[in-house]
Amino acid sequence: MPADRTSLCARNERTNSSSSAMADAKSEIDSDAEQNYSLNSNVDPKNMQEFTIYVQNLLQNVQDKFQTMSDQIISRIDDMGTRIDDLEKSIADLMQQAGVEGQDK
Repeated sequence: MPADRTSLCARNERTNSSSSAMADAKSEIDSDAEQNYSLNSNVDPKNMQEFTIYVQNLLQNVQDKFQTMSDQIISRIDDMGTRIDDLEKSIADLMQQAGVEGQDK
């Protein structure tokens, strides 16, 4: 019975290490596929998994660019708002110096 247990344990260890190695290999393949099918790559996807990765990368890049542009637009709008406030204050100061009373809008 101990010999059977030993061989069973050895078989389980081989299975576990084999499963672990397969998981590592799959992870490495997925990582390689993501790198090979990034937006800047000129390689065409060959199967559905590669195509899915390619589309996901493409959509992520579009989303990143959209977010960057959106942030820039919001920043510029905030800057314009600050400039308008400063301009209104300057006009009010000039009108006060000239002795002209401000009119209600």
